[in-house]
Amino acid sequence: MAIRPVRLLGDPILRARCELVNNVRSPAVRVVADDLQDTLRHLKEQHGWGRGLSAPQIGAPMRIVYVETDEPRIMINPEIQDIGTYDFLVWDDCFSVPDLLVQVQRAYHIQVTYTDLAGKSQTIQAEGELAELLQHEIDHLDGVLNVDRPVGLDPFCFREERKKNYADQGRCSEPTPRTLTGVAVT
Repeated sequence: MAIRPVRLLGDPILRARCELVNNVRSPAVRVVADDLQDTLRHLKEQHGWGRGLSAPQIGAPMRIVYVETDEPRIMINPEIQDIGTYDFLVWDDCFSVPDLLVQVQRAYHIQVTYTDLAGKSQTIQAEGELAELLQHEIDHLDGVLNVDRPVGLDPFCFREERKKNYADQGRCSEPTPRTLTGVAVT
C-alpha cells in the first residue's frame, strides 16, 4: 500500500487504452487497488475533493477504477452496458488536469458491469453524479480525458475562478432528452 503520484496531462500513459485484467486475484491487482484507495484518500485530505481514481492515473495501465461515493468500490474491467435517453452538463474536474474544470455532456443514467476483488460479476445502475463519475473514470481506461470532451462556447474554467464567479451555480445541469440533429431520442 502506497500513495502514488498522479500522472498529469502530457504523460503518455494517460492516452493508452488499458489492458483487461485476466486474473482479478493476482497480487498486482491487489497492490493497484490498495494504492488507488490510499492515493485517493490522500488527495481528498490534501485538496478537499475527489471521488474516484483510475489505475492509469497512478501509472498502472490496467482496467481498474476506485470510486468512493456512498460505498467504496473497486471496479475491475468496468464496462458501460446501457445508457439512458437523458444527458446533462457537468463541470468535470480531474486530478490529472489539476485546477481546470471542463464542461462536458454525460449520460444521466448508465448501467455498468464490472468484476469485484472477490472475482464476482457485479452490475450497478447509476444516475446523476455517480453516472458522471463512472463515465469519467471509464474514459481514463480508454485514454480519454475530460479535455477531449468539451461542450459549449466557454467550456473551460479554473477552479478558483468558478468558485469566485459562479459559486451560486451547481456543478450539474438538469437532465434533458438526448437529441440527434434536434430530434429527441426516446
